[in-house]
Amino acid sequence: CGSNKLDGQPSVGDEITSLRDDSDLDKKGSLRPNSYYALIDGNRVPKDFPCGCEALVKGDSREYAIGAASILAKVTRDRIMREYDTLYPEYELSRHKGYPTAIHMTKVREHGASPIH
Repeated sequence: CGSNKLDGQPSVGDEITSLRDDSDLDKKGSLRPNSYYALIDGNRVPKDFPCGCEALVKGDSREYAIGAASILAKVTRDRIMREYDTLYPEYELSRHKGYPTAIHMTKVREHGASPIH
């Protein structure tokens, strides 16, 4: 297995791929929930996280999976904001996607908080 990390170190995916037995697999060949492992972009691990995990500072630039998830989250957020823009056009959400830009803050001061704020 090759590495998918930018630093050349084996990733969690490599470790899962190299399992030598099926003890972590259910009857359909899927990993059981207790065998999941999460990579968290940041410097803190949430308390009581339901599976093993580790925090990676600047994880979106260090681990391809985190970078891809970050892109998907941004694209999804932008799409949702464009939809909200049709419901709340006075906030110009398609223009700033809900980020706290100067125009967004001005619109909130002018119109007050919307139900999505």
